[in-house]
Amino acid sequence: MIRLALLRHGHTAWNRAHRIQGRTDIPLDDQAVADLGALRLPAPWDSAALWSSPLQRAAHTAELVAGRMPRTDPALMEMDWGDWEGQHGAELRADPASGFRDIDDWGWDYAPPGGESPAHLRARLIPWADALSRDSVAVCHIGVMRVLLAQATGWSFDGPAPFAVKRNRLFIINISDGAWSFDGAPVRLEARP
Repeated sequence: MIRLALLRHGHTAWNRAHRIQGRTDIPLDDQAVADLGALRLPAPWDSAALWSSPLQRAAHTAELVAGRMPRTDPALMEMDWGDWEGQHGAELRADPASGFRDIDDWGWDYAPPGGESPAHLRARLIPWADALSRDSVAVCHIGVMRVLLAQATGWSFDGPAPFAVKRNRLFIINISDGAWSFDGAPVRLEARP
């Protein structure tokens, strides 16, 4: 069995402004750098293989909490939000012509205009995760985490998710011979001594 711990990257200026980031490569803001610099991965995750999305907000988060550089893989890159990147979800939601839906109402096949669906993400993420050879931490994005956690829980992006992705917590998935399960109890990052 392989255990995969997922960690969402720290805040960016776009997160704080409620802008959709997707693949736009926005750095961590100064407060996130300070906050993450005071945290570390708890044992045994501090010695697990370390992966991240190639986007700087994820790779920098990994380096800060692990004290080492991660291996990056494009499979872990955030969902492409197409025409909605850089926009505000509240404004899109208020415009009936935008086609905007909250992600809990997407199903596997809905995609933003010019963007990716959860099914597209799943097609690149599952082979990456199934190829892991040892326990690993992946620092990534909320869209990536939702897809991997959906795979582990059976959620279909139709109604409220059976998990809430929060920052500074590891969400652990067990992978054994193609069978996936979610531990259910996130593990908090530790304060540095």
